[in-house]
Amino acid sequence: MIVAWNDNPLPLMRMKPPVPVLRIFDEAKAREFYVSFLEFKIDWVHRFGESFPIYMQISRDLCIIHLSEHHGDACPGAAVRIETTGLEEYCAALRAKDYKNFKPGPPQETPWGTKEVCAPDPFGNKLIIFERKPAV
Repeated sequence: MIVAWNDNPLPLMRMKPPVPVLRIFDEAKAREFYVSFLEFKIDWVHRFGESFPIYMQISRDLCIIHLSEHHGDACPGAAVRIETTGLEEYCAALRAKDYKNFKPGPPQETPWGTKEVCAPDPFGNKLIIFERKPAV
């Protein structure tokens, strides 16, 4: 039986948050940006052999991202929105690191009720890190 999206949901399936795959071109630069600068941790790393592209999972709290050097996995230039709390403090901590490739300004308020900062990675991808403003 096929159930339309607005009818009762299928009882055996529950979707979880998606895991984006971002294209990278250099493992050392990816580690510098995502692990050393943004403070994600590496959960696991896979490659088929010594001279093969890397595929890895990184995470920070509940945010999970896959990074891939494989040609067909993703296109550079993707944008991922990551909801967080404590955004102003996080941006201040990032600024204090004095990372040469990105110096975040203060989060910008949006008409849709968020504060946001866009963190471009070294491969053309954008992490839009945002915090919802409290309801008034």
